[in-house]
Amino acid sequence: MEKKDLKKKYNLKIKELLKHNKLYYEKSKPIITDADYDKLKNQIKELEENNKFLNTKNSPINNVGYKPSKLFEKYKHKVPMLSLSNAFYDEDLINFEKKIFNYLSKKIDINYSVEPKIDGVSASLTYINKKLIYGVSRGDGNIGELITENLKTIKDIPSEIVYPGFPNEIEIRGEVFIKKKDFLKIKDKFANPRNAASGSLRQKNPDETKKIPLNFIAYSFGYIGHNNYKYHSDFLKDLKKWGFVVNNDNKVLSNINELIEFHKFIEKKRFSLNYDLDGLVYKVNDINLQNRLGYTSNAPRWAIAHKFSPDNSTTKVLNIEIQVGRTGALTPVAKVEPVNIGGVVVSNATLHNEDEIKRKDIRIGDIVKIERAGDVIPHIISVDKSKRNKNSKEFIFPIKCPSCGSNTLREFNQLTKKNDAVRRCTNESYECNRIAIEKIKHFISKDALNIDGLGKKVIEKFWDLKFIRKPQDIFNLNYSKIKILEGWGELSASNLRQSIESAKTVTLNKFIYSLGIRHIGSENAKTISENVMNIDNFIKIIGKKNFDNFSNIDGIGETQINSLKSYFLNKANLKIVIDLKNILNIETEKQIKNGILVNKTFMFTGKLDGISRAEAKSLIEKNSGTTLSSISKNLDYLVTGEKPTKSKINRAKSMNIKIISQNDLLKLLN
Repeated sequence: MEKKDLKKKYNLKIKELLKHNKLYYEKSKPIITDADYDKLKNQIKELEENNKFLNTKNSPINNVGYKPSKLFEKYKHKVPMLSLSNAFYDEDLINFEKKIFNYLSKKIDINYSVEPKIDGVSASLTYINKKLIYGVSRGDGNIGELITENLKTIKDIPSEIVYPGFPNEIEIRGEVFIKKKDFLKIKDKFANPRNAASGSLRQKNPDETKKIPLNFIAYSFGYIGHNNYKYHSDFLKDLKKWGFVVNNDNKVLSNINELIEFHKFIEKKRFSLNYDLDGLVYKVNDINLQNRLGYTSNAPRWAIAHKFSPDNSTTKVLNIEIQVGRTGALTPVAKVEPVNIGGVVVSNATLHNEDEIKRKDIRIGDIVKIERAGDVIPHIISVDKSKRNKNSKEFIFPIKCPSCGSNTLREFNQLTKKNDAVRRCTNESYECNRIAIEKIKHFISKDALNIDGLGKKVIEKFWDLKFIRKPQDIFNLNYSKIKILEGWGELSASNLRQSIESAKTVTLNKFIYSLGIRHIGSENAKTISENVMNIDNFIKIIGKKNFDNFSNIDGIGETQINSLKSYFLNKANLKIVIDLKNILNIETEKQIKNGILVNKTFMFTGKLDGISRAEAKSLIEKNSGTTLSSISKNLDYLVTGEKPTKSKINRAKSMNIKIISQNDLLKLLN
């Protein structure tokens, strides 16, 4: 198909997508199913992937999730409504629990509150002095839509609580849904039960919402004025006393095996239930443990959603392509004949690594079974070798980088005493085009500089036009050239300029993370920034190659240090940091200054009992204290655990630094 025809086809699909977005998000009257909507989005993405000249700011690549509708007043959640991590296999649950034990630095008995995960629409209800004051949609997790009057039409939601002892202020969370039998009566108006619930809640007129048989099931709280609950299951019992509906299948189970068995039981039972389920949610039942475990950037550490069996289908492998990632990882991807799996059209499947290809003996032209588990990337389960062409050839994984031609390497892992499964390009700088592009995409990503309007597809386009080759080029763009590009204009170019200018002020930890150094994620970047304090100190360390300085930082190990060394021994990478330092305003992270440990500094030696150093450090920081990595005159307390280092204790004594035990620290923290 010619470029002109492809562009015409692409623009028609974008126009169709915008129409359905308006119908769903603004009008709350979708006219196609979720599956057809996803199919349309995937067709657009496939066109963009195969034809780099196709791009628009309205692409689904540049728009993820949704913002609150303009039809409703916005409301900021007191406690963000985060998503949950997903588990699909037994091994995922084992790893989930293992991460809990690692964080707590101790293996303990854990009970789990288990709740069926209803496929509906999340909502939060804020009660003040026993009256429902705010009803809010989830929105983007931080800001939702104020839909109080619509939620009040649901019979399961009490407008006022008469039960004595109900908290003075509490935010109750739950799911709005429609029962299967009720949906049959209105199925001509909506695509499916979930769309019916979503569309009904977002009616401007509550009288229209009232006509829809919506239900609400409560499952948790966000904010609570005085939380005296010891167990989450106790809170669920009180929800029932207060007049809320809770799920009759809620359980408290005590180990992974029980979770797996109950999951199998509910999965068999789910089709006979009068509502749609897509899995189970497991929460650590002990609320004190929940508070200790806390959250990652986007999900709680103490909860996980265990999805039901994934969908799969059969298709043909058309080609195997090798993609090069930000850290040089070579990832094989199977291009397959498009196939509908669970309502989504799939045309790509990950092959993970070269060992996976060899183990399953996957070849171009093979008929394969492909699986799509929830929202994860589809992968190949097995090959039907009985249908293999007799002339098919084994796939040979490249030993040279397909982007720059550099040698590739499978590094030796000192822990496993084996070569890593992933093969990597050995080019550490921006000389490898694919690595450079992916590094720049990472540089502008949400958790890094977060430049609005400069998405991944825009980076690809600017790279093709040679506007960008390194991160610092972003701050020297020619907006006169940009505004005359197709899909751009005076206003959009001006908006991009403003976004880029705003992004020039960035915290040190986000700047370090933005560099895309292997093994330096957001947590490690924060740890480093808190210890080096400012960008000048950071550049001084890496410029003078004093990488051993990082070994004094608690939480930064040999793997991270070697990665930093490998990255910054490349002079081109060091120059990029120096150039960016001269362009950006790099600030240190602001800390709370009103806690009970304000202006106090701490250092640890020895193994702590029942708590990891990471958690102890977090406790100190939450109370405005600071942790140091070495003994100096600036240190107030040396906290000793089991088998402390004698030299540190002797040095602390010689400097009259107060030496305290773990229990003494807990007393300081009340």
